[in-house]
Amino acid sequence: MKYYLIAGEASGDLHASYLISALKKQDPEAEIRGWGGDLMEREGMALVRHYKETAYMGFVEVVANLRSIAKNIKECKRDIQDYQPDALILVDYPGFNLRIARFAKDKGLNVFYYIAPKAWAWKKSRGHKLRKAVDRLFAILPFEEEFFGEFNVNTEYVGNPLMDQLSLDASTHDYESFLQENNLAFKPIISLFPGSRKQEIDEIFPAMLEVSRLYTDYQFVVGGAPSQSTAIYRKHMKEENIPVLFGQGHDLMKYSRAALITSGTATLEAALLNLPQVICYKGNRISIEIARRVVKVKYIGLANLIMDKPVIPELIQDDMTIERMNTELDHMLHNRERRQQLFDDYKALRKKVGGPGASQKVANSVIRFLKEKHPNPHQAKK
Repeated sequence: MKYYLIAGEASGDLHASYLISALKKQDPEAEIRGWGGDLMEREGMALVRHYKETAYMGFVEVVANLRSIAKNIKECKRDIQDYQPDALILVDYPGFNLRIARFAKDKGLNVFYYIAPKAWAWKKSRGHKLRKAVDRLFAILPFEEEFFGEFNVNTEYVGNPLMDQLSLDASTHDYESFLQENNLAFKPIISLFPGSRKQEIDEIFPAMLEVSRLYTDYQFVVGGAPSQSTAIYRKHMKEENIPVLFGQGHDLMKYSRAALITSGTATLEAALLNLPQVICYKGNRISIEIARRVVKVKYIGLANLIMDKPVIPELIQDDMTIERMNTELDHMLHNRERRQQLFDDYKALRKKVGGPGASQKVANSVIRFLKEKHPNPHQAKK
C-alpha cells in the first residue's frame, strides 16, 4: 500500500521514522512518501520537503511567514493529490497538518493523526475539526483519550513514543567511556538543552551560559539539537568553551547530575531518564503574552501536565532570571529531600506513561483499518 507522512520538526521526524519502520514490518511492499527529515528518509521514505524549510515558531514568527506557509500548504496538497496514498498519516505539527487533514478528507482519503494536537491546552475547537477530518486519532498522553472522546473523535491511546525511543536507544558504554569518547573532564556534568529552534537558542542559551559561570565544580555540556549546527551555540560563548554533543542526548541526560532544559519533549525525556531538571523558557514577548491569554493549562512541562502537579520547577519569561535559575538548579543538585521527592514523582510518571510499543500499535491500527475497508488490496486504488 501507499503511505504519505508529514512531520514538521525534529521530534516528529524521529517518531515518524519509528512508525515507518513498524509499517514496513507489517507491510513489506509499502511505498512511502512525505514531508519530514533525515531520519524518515533513512527509513526509506521519499522525502519531498525537509522540515528545516518549513518550521516556524511563535505567533509573531508565523504571521511574518504567512506567505511561505501558504505556499507550502498548496505544494503539499498538490503532491498528495498526485500521489493518491491509501493512508495519509499526519504526525504532530497541527498548524500545518490540520489544514492538510481537512483537504485530504474532502478528497476521500483515509486520514490518520499521530501525536494529537494539544487542543486541551488551547483551541479546543480543534476537537470538532479532528472529528470531521480524521478517521483515527492516536493519542500519546494518558488523559487525551478521554478529552478527545468528548468530541466524539475516534481516539486510541497508544502510549508515549518516547518509550520506544528510550528502549531502542540504550547506551552502549558506561560513564567513564562516555567521558573519554567525548573528551570530557572527570567532573560531574550539568547538561544544557536550550531548545531545538534558532529563536529559542538565541533567547535562552545566553542566560544558561551565565548560570554556568557560577558552578566551577561542575562541567557544562550542551545537548545539540539535530536541526542545528555547532556554530549557533559557539556564537554565544565568550570565555566559555562548552562542548556541544549531537546525537547523544539520552546518554548526556543519563550521565548528568542535573540539567537546564527548554520546554518541550526534552523535558519529558529527562524525566523518564530520572534526570533532575529546571525548565527554562523565554520567547518573543508579544508571542508569550498572546500565549498566556489563550493557553489554558497550569504547566508547560509535559511531566507536570501528566502528573497534574509541579513535579519540575518552571521558569517562564520574566521568572527566567539568573537568580531564579541558580536557586532552582542548586536545589536540584544539593537538596536531598527535593531530589528524593523528584525521583518518587518520576517513578509514578513512568508508571502512568507505560512501556514501549506506540509505533507498532499505530502501524497495526492503520493497516487493520485499511484491510477492513478494503479486504481485497487490489480494490484500494484503481
